[in-house]
Amino acid sequence: MKEIKIIIEKTDDLYTAYAADVPGIYGGGETVLEARKSIEDAIRLLKEYNTEDNIPNELKGDYKLVFKYDVVSLLNYFKRIIPNSALERMTGINQKQLQHYASGLKKPRQPQVKKIENALHEFGKELMSVQLS
Repeated sequence: MKEIKIIIEKTDDLYTAYAADVPGIYGGGETVLEARKSIEDAIRLLKEYNTEDNIPNELKGDYKLVFKYDVVSLLNYFKRIIPNSALERMTGINQKQLQHYASGLKKPRQPQVKKIENALHEFGKELMSVQLS
């Protein structure tokens, strides 16, 4: 299955989304969720209103969207699920610093970015191993 990498970034006034590997696919919104929906709508509309010849090969057949976030977008998107207090326990980065990253007031160094990414991946693995009886 093909993967289409979607980049989501925070700009001064909104969240933008674009396909890194497929030209002409853009979206945006006031929230990360709106930007994600916008990019999905853009792909749907591109496929709906173009002939088969005008649809990029990446969108033909099976594919999945893989989202790559900047730190501001990621922290703001997932704060509804993972509060800063939990993220602090997972990463060892204090809540005040995490809030500075989420607001864009400060930009994390690459080791901090990796700490956040690794902690979320470990959390995801933990969730994938859960079974309910």
